[in-house]
Amino acid sequence: MLIKARHLKKSYQMGAVAIEAVRDVSLEIRKNAFVSIMGPSGSGKSTLMHIIGCLDKPDSGEYYINGKAVNEIEDDELAEIRNKFIGFVFQTFNLIPRMNALNNVELPLIYRGENAGIRKEKAIKALEEVGLGHRIYHNPNELSGGERQRVAIARALVTDPAIIIADEPTGNLDSKTGMEILKLFDELHKSGKTIIMVTHQREVAEIASKILHIKDGEIIDREIIKEMK
Repeated sequence: MLIKARHLKKSYQMGAVAIEAVRDVSLEIRKNAFVSIMGPSGSGKSTLMHIIGCLDKPDSGEYYINGKAVNEIEDDELAEIRNKFIGFVFQTFNLIPRMNALNNVELPLIYRGENAGIRKEKAIKALEEVGLGHRIYHNPNELSGGERQRVAIARALVTDPAIIIADEPTGNLDSKTGMEILKLFDELHKSGKTIIMVTHQREVAEIASKILHIKDGEIIDREIIKEMK
C-alpha cells in the first residue's frame, strides 16, 4: 500500500479556541489510484492534504508513505520524502514570475542538485508531456491560465514522483480550460501516476475513481466512481 493512515488527528489553536481540523481519519491509497478528497470550505480537506503530502505532521495517529512512518522522522528527512516521492499542483499555480516555463519546471531538480544539462533535458520532456513544448521560454505573464497550470503540472512531474497531489487545480480556470486540465490528469493516471485531488466541486471530483467525502474533519463517506484496474 502506497499510503496508509490510521486515526489521524490535527488541531490548531485560534486564540483560546482549539480547532479540530482532522478528527480520527483512517484511509488507504494504493499505487496508481486516482482519489478525490471532496468537502466544503472548512471541512479539513486541505489540512488532510498537507498531512498526506508531508507538509505537516498529525498530532496523533499513524501515517505511512511507501512504508515509511512519517510521524517518526525529522523535518529534513520529511523534505527529502516530499522532493523524491510527491509532486504538488496548486490552485494559484505558484510559478515564479521572473522565470520562464523551463526554469520554473527545473526548480525541483535544482533542489536535488542535478546538473544543468540533465535539468534542462528533463524539464523540456515534462513540458512536452503536458503539451507545452512550444512555450518553454515564455514567462508566466505571457501564458494563459490553462498554460500556467500545465507548467505547474510539468513541475510536479519533472522529478517522476510516486504521487501527484493537486489542490483545487481548476479553481482559477474557466470551465472549458478546467476540463482540459482534468483530462490531462486522467491521462497521467492512465500512464501510471497516483493522483490525489482536493476539491469542493462534484463535477471535478468525479474524474477520479474514488471520492472521499470529508466534513468537519471526518471522512463521512467513501464513494466508488469507477472500478480501478
